[in-house]
Amino acid sequence: MKKLHFDYSMQIDYSENVSTCNYTIKCVPQITARQIPHDIEIALVPPSRYNLGYDGLKNRQLYGKNDQPHKMFNFRISGNVDVGLSDYEEVEDSNLSMVFKHPHGLVIPGPSIKSYYDSLEIDKNSDAYSLAVNVMNRLHEDFCYKPNTTTLDTTAESAFQQGHGVCQDFAHIYITLMHLTGLPARYVVGLIVGEGASHAWVEVLINGKWYGFDPTNNKKVFDEHIKLGVGRDASDCMINRGIMHGGGLHTQTINVKVIEIE
Repeated sequence: MKKLHFDYSMQIDYSENVSTCNYTIKCVPQITARQIPHDIEIALVPPSRYNLGYDGLKNRQLYGKNDQPHKMFNFRISGNVDVGLSDYEEVEDSNLSMVFKHPHGLVIPGPSIKSYYDSLEIDKNSDAYSLAVNVMNRLHEDFCYKPNTTTLDTTAESAFQQGHGVCQDFAHIYITLMHLTGLPARYVVGLIVGEGASHAWVEVLINGKWYGFDPTNNKKVFDEHIKLGVGRDASDCMINRGIMHGGGLHTQTINVKVIEIE
């Protein structure tokens, strides 16, 4: 087991006043078999009242309304998380597992990914866990990490065709490949030691339990990752969403720190 400290802040600067803003923030670590968060602190500028709850996929979130005119909105969430408590995240919820079994949105397989899966020289009749590991290993070898070459809307098929992308693309392609094996898989957004931004990986449902795999780093998720939320693809678990009146143009600045503590 490790104890990680995280500090996540996002600031949005507007060119004009925002008169009213309704926001949803999914940046509170989940409680799972692998991790337990504690000492969570939340700060909002300008201050506003908010509630803590869950979305339809059981992601923890805070939601509120700010009706004080402002040209800057900042939220900061920090705390500690005990990680590495188990090798899996949670037991299957049969009411939700079907949601993650079928292609959706950015993870619909195209001809290039289908052809790649058919060409993989791995034992596709092996047990499900070994199959998930073997596919991750191959994807890490055959797809390259290259920042600033894709967008939030890039599909798994488009990213795979160009041969490079970021962690979001690794996750989307891996989910698509898992669907081709017949295994339910879901997108995970979270934080990881040593990176200054959010990170993405995948959970695969194997024998009734969700296991995490990080194809970008070619490792199983255990004691370096802090899980924030899950979805069918990245669009389901964006950290910040909002509806506002006014604001004009805006810029967004994100700062993330994750360190191991004694």
